[in-house]
Amino acid sequence: MKSPDAPAPLSLPVFRQISRIAARRGEDAFVVGGYVRDFYLERPSTDIDVVVVGSGVAVAEELGRELRTKVSVYKTFGTAMLRTRGVEVEFVGARKESYASDSRKPQVEAGTIEDDQRRRDFTINAMAWSLGEEDFGRLVDPFGGMEDLRDGIIRTPCDPDVTFSDDPLRMMRAVRFAAQLGFSLYPETFEAIARNRERIRIVSRERIIVELNKIVLSPVPSVGFDLLERTGLLELIFPEMHRLKGVERRGQHAHKDNFCHTLKVLDNVAAVSDDLWLRWAAVLHDIAKPLTKAYDPKVGWTFHSHETLGSKMVPAIFRQLKLPLGEPMKFVQKMVFLHLRPIILSEDMVTDSAVRRLLFEAGDDVERLMTLCEADITSGNDAKVKRYLKNFELVRRKMKDLEERDRIRNFQPPITGEVIMRTYGIAPCREIGQIKEVVKNAILDGEIPNEYEAAYALMERLAAEMGLVKAE
Repeated sequence: MKSPDAPAPLSLPVFRQISRIAARRGEDAFVVGGYVRDFYLERPSTDIDVVVVGSGVAVAEELGRELRTKVSVYKTFGTAMLRTRGVEVEFVGARKESYASDSRKPQVEAGTIEDDQRRRDFTINAMAWSLGEEDFGRLVDPFGGMEDLRDGIIRTPCDPDVTFSDDPLRMMRAVRFAAQLGFSLYPETFEAIARNRERIRIVSRERIIVELNKIVLSPVPSVGFDLLERTGLLELIFPEMHRLKGVERRGQHAHKDNFCHTLKVLDNVAAVSDDLWLRWAAVLHDIAKPLTKAYDPKVGWTFHSHETLGSKMVPAIFRQLKLPLGEPMKFVQKMVFLHLRPIILSEDMVTDSAVRRLLFEAGDDVERLMTLCEADITSGNDAKVKRYLKNFELVRRKMKDLEERDRIRNFQPPITGEVIMRTYGIAPCREIGQIKEVVKNAILDGEIPNEYEAAYALMERLAAEMGLVKAE
């Protein structure tokens, strides 16, 4: 982290231009928020927020004329925005806010720079640099944001109960920043989130999922989900995941805590992949375990067919969370359904037939599936982990060999329904489906090669057994 005495990154010409315009108008201007925070954290940032103690829109419009660039004005919010030299600069007048109990929309009135900083969500986002001609670049930090940056703490500038009651989305943002930055929630901040968690119900699902996705994409996502669970937010926004938590014992038998296991799998995937949807597959891979849990006195706890039920739960969860229902949802559904397949293969003798079927069902997603399955090995027994991973390597080699030889991935059986109907002059019927299924399985089981001639010959034999006669 950079020192507060380090030179501020105000070398872009736009900062001096804003300074001159504000001085001409007799107004004070400040860079505030994330751009300041990220400079000290040495994180890249191209979004600049400028607060003017006066009219932010007027300063933006004057700057736009100087730069000969378009200025977008949002009258409802009293803000304006322009782009220049690869950065986006948003302007607003300094203000103070008050909220009604049933709304996140504030009542706004003009205020001082400190009023504006006080209304910010966290101290680390409330720091500002002056753009005044006489104190250009001076750090303005009335709430100790720099100290919290150094200590790695998420804390609110004022009473956290007021902060979170006024705008409950800030509870999600607190957790998100903790996960993204590896920070801790200040004890009073944590306790206020727990007290105010029910307020999250007034926030739209669309706003919540933006923050939840950022938690999923954070370097160590388990930090965020653990905080969501401990503050009570997870039960309200994602009850299916909350229900994974807990261990039940009967006699000598106890199952693992599936919530903790899921977080380990998610972190394992996050360590090797930035793929949002593969990470969501990790979140959801065991989501049906609470619904499939059963006790067998001989073997202990079982979760039979949790992968099948889990894949069926994915569309409803995506709808509830306002996640996209197209290809991302279908991909996650496929991963949840198939996530046990490579593990089963690695436990048994790895047959060509089983690997062909895996390649056929996973298609182009087979490598992502293998990444998920390797992440799913979370045993504390090192020997067991090494054995699984060694067997996964065997599965990978088999896939490579069979792919080169048989071209199974995404294959379409050479004999289609149209070929059968044309050959035997028949309309769609049950026999066509039966022939296609037998041909497909014969190829996957290695009984015939994945070639038209061999498949056609098998079709003829099957058709003859069914009494079908070729058309003239």
